[in-house]
Amino acid sequence: QVQLVESGGGLVQPGGSLRLSCAASGFTLDYNAIGWFRQAPGKEREGVSCISRSDGRTYYTESVKGRFTISRDNAKNTVYLQMNSLKPEDTAVYYCVTALSYYSGSGCADFGSWGQGTQVTVSS
Repeated sequence: QVQLVESGGGLVQPGGSLRLSCAASGFTLDYNAIGWFRQAPGKEREGVSCISRSDGRTYYTESVKGRFTISRDNAKNTVYLQMNSLKPEDTAVYYCVTALSYYSGSGCADFGSWGQGTQVTVSS
């Protein structure tokens, strides 16, 4: 069974950090680009970051540049999203997704499997 499972979300104060994990089972992540999306209440789902399949190129949406870092550990079949200097506007459910394509200017495309999401809440 192909499955993506996100973890690492939680409640954090503004300025704090979280590391999200996206673990795959039933398939090998290193054959895919992997993206992170988020969706806040009442808002559309937003692409946050993407990492390419083979050479580790990365994309970030403007609002998280310099604060978030995406990485992959193919040996663990896991992709991470390190989130630093968190802001209340980062509050959302975060999802990871497999993708067939990566574009340097826009990130991931041609999506496949989605995880169930993990809640991130930034609040004092």
